[in-house]
Amino acid sequence: MKYSNQEKLEKIKLKNNNFVVVIDFDKTITAANSDDSWDASGYLMGEEFLRKSDELYKKFEPIEFNYQISLEEKKKGIEDWFYSCMALYYEYHLTQKKLSNSVEKSHLILREGVQEFLSTMHRNNVPVIIVSAGIGNVIEQFLEKQHCYYDNIHIISNFIPFDAKGNIEEYHGELIHSLNKTMQGHTTPEIEQKIKNRKYRLLLGDIVEDKKMVALEDWNNTISVGFLNQRVEENLEVYKKNFDIVLTEQDATFGTVREWLLKEENML
Repeated sequence: MKYSNQEKLEKIKLKNNNFVVVIDFDKTITAANSDDSWDASGYLMGEEFLRKSDELYKKFEPIEFNYQISLEEKKKGIEDWFYSCMALYYEYHLTQKKLSNSVEKSHLILREGVQEFLSTMHRNNVPVIIVSAGIGNVIEQFLEKQHCYYDNIHIISNFIPFDAKGNIEEYHGELIHSLNKTMQGHTTPEIEQKIKNRKYRLLLGDIVEDKKMVALEDWNNTISVGFLNQRVEENLEVYKKNFDIVLTEQDATFGTVREWLLKEENML
């Protein structure tokens, strides 16, 4: 099923020189049934690690998609989840080699049409900024493996630090999670130079909080696409209020995005 804000789609016309793609990774670039990048980084860390990681997921994941609780309660739950996950990496001595091997063996799956979409953006020199609450090391390796990590792609995410021997080092700074991830304060001068004269944003995500990847003052110049992966009946109205386009079921592909937004501008 597709739902759209036709008035806004008529108002904003995307051309290859007037917009920037701002996109989530887990369950957006990757498929709804894919591992996420946290899972992928610890895939070969042993049964005990995986059991504890799964226990954290079952405890905290329902909080992320619960739009009936207060923002304060949700924020506390998600922060507890992310810091607990990072603590597991230290407890079980994640190394750069283990992470790399885990990504190779994991069940990360691209959403249908992603490779063609990213290729189109690269061919048309459109900057793509991935803003992810996942693991940046995993995102880089996975996109490289899929032959779609182009030089127009920039990643804002949690990069696990390793020393010269490949052992995990202490993570400094604030972990990026679904309630605080944004371009603001995380872009480099290089990125700013590339996007400064581009008026519009094409934002793609799978949870309502992904809208915050762009600044509030840019929302009127942003076409937002929400992939509603689960609890469709429960959350559909919330997504329709927050995204200009909502894609569910068989329509939740990047092929749909390309056809709707880019075909008339001959960017395909």
